[in-house]
Amino acid sequence: MNSEEIKSQLTPLLTGDIDIEKRTLEIYSHDASLFEVMPQMVIFPKNTKDVQAVVKWVGENKEKNPSLSITARSAGTDMSGGAVNNSIILDFTRYMNAIGEVSNNVCIVEPGCFYRDFEKETLKKNLFMPAYTASREICAVGGMVANNAGGENTVKYGKVENFIDHLRVIFTDGNEYIIKPIGKQELNSKASQDNFEGKLYKNISQLIFDNKEKIFAAKPHVSKNSAGYYLWNVWDEQAQVFDLCRLIVGSQGTLGIITQIGFKLVPKPKYGSLLAIFMPSLDHLPEIVTEVMTFKPDSFETYDDYSLKLAVKFFFDFFAQMGFVNAVKLGLQFIPESWLILTGGIPKLTLLVQFTGDNKEDVQTRLKELQMKVAHFGLKSRVTKSPIEAEKYWEIRRQSFNMLRKHVHGKRTAPFIDDIIVKPEYLPEFLPKVEAILDEAKLVYTVAGHAGDGNFHIIPLMDLHSPYSVDTIMEISEKIYSLVGEYKGSITAEHNDGIIRTPYLEKMYGAEIVSFFKQTKEIFDPHYILNPGKKVGGTFADIKSKLIRKNN
Repeated sequence: MNSEEIKSQLTPLLTGDIDIEKRTLEIYSHDASLFEVMPQMVIFPKNTKDVQAVVKWVGENKEKNPSLSITARSAGTDMSGGAVNNSIILDFTRYMNAIGEVSNNVCIVEPGCFYRDFEKETLKKNLFMPAYTASREICAVGGMVANNAGGENTVKYGKVENFIDHLRVIFTDGNEYIIKPIGKQELNSKASQDNFEGKLYKNISQLIFDNKEKIFAAKPHVSKNSAGYYLWNVWDEQAQVFDLCRLIVGSQGTLGIITQIGFKLVPKPKYGSLLAIFMPSLDHLPEIVTEVMTFKPDSFETYDDYSLKLAVKFFFDFFAQMGFVNAVKLGLQFIPESWLILTGGIPKLTLLVQFTGDNKEDVQTRLKELQMKVAHFGLKSRVTKSPIEAEKYWEIRRQSFNMLRKHVHGKRTAPFIDDIIVKPEYLPEFLPKVEAILDEAKLVYTVAGHAGDGNFHIIPLMDLHSPYSVDTIMEISEKIYSLVGEYKGSITAEHNDGIIRTPYLEKMYGAEIVSFFKQTKEIFDPHYILNPGKKVGGTFADIKSKLIRKNN
């Protein structure tokens, strides 16, 4: 069935827009990943009924047209290929982006809302949802939930999964359901229903309870993980609570389509300041991480010299997002860094350690105590004196990947080992081995990430015109993920599986756990109409065939 035929059948069913123009399809053939997949159409639903109509229509026509599927999408900033698809894209940002009132520290929001707009509203109540990403200015909340996002506050607050009060989700029967934590009695009641919802609760709970020991043993030994389906998080034995939100969060739209999110909010601390530590090399990084973490910081981030050089060179990029006055103030803060670059003294790695609180003096005291504690390493460091000075460092960290994408010419940012994590105590052995693998391949790469929990975003710069690029990607991925396995880490802490990592899930978990993932997918989506090839069923052939073959 071609695009025109699909459009002619769906148009009478929808109040939203359907776009099959070539220019639109080209835009939606990409996200922030290495892949290019041309969809047949992009639909902009106006409301829940539109989404239900599309799901029901695809379900009814899937048997005759096996290539039909639906991928939910918001801002399209996914780095794993999770937001691209060769059939129907549902973009929520045009219409389904409303923000509701804050009540009892919960705010209801639609998936197409950009996080930056959501936070502006919640801050009016001095509340925020702290599990935002480094891409907070360009990402939307739907993708944050779909990927189980984390960011600079994860050390203190954890990931998005900790801030879900409830979800509204459309499953493959075309009906919308409210998903929230329930007790054992309500679980049994739901599982006894003779309908789609009843079968879903019955089958998924049976899968989890029948294989409880194996499932819990498979949970990665790290502070955060976005690989696979989080079956081990659904049943809380101690609280006797069954929470499907914990499974749908991070499932990349493969189990259901989220139409509404109830976010739990927390008070925004009144004050925050940070200590910047400048490292001329990676020597002593693991030891510094260990010492810093004894102080229990709110955030512990890092970025490398390449990110700093880009920020100084292209700080005018900040004008569009911050406005003229704020961007000028920020630009003045770059004078010391510009001088560092001119004099050849730019640090290899900058560590950012932040404390927050309701007493400014207490925050500054803790930072100065930490500064004294790490002084024996002989490194330059600086406690920021103003919010605008601290913001300079945060903007470099948050914008590092976006600046790389925009300003590197002749090569392309290649996010394929971009989200590895191991326990911080393994870093003294782990990081040198990672560097050895990358250096052996003679790759130029940048490093940023979350030093406090051992999660590093390593982005090689590659010439994708080269016929050898895909072989290099596959070879390095195999080596790095084998190393991650040796240290009982995860191949993705935040960025999820998508096209790029789904084929490696068996390497990480083993065949039996992956078979549980397949059963989970088929309980929710037996005909594979929701974002197929992600989480379950993705192949190495998909990586090779969908890889972009150009550098811009």
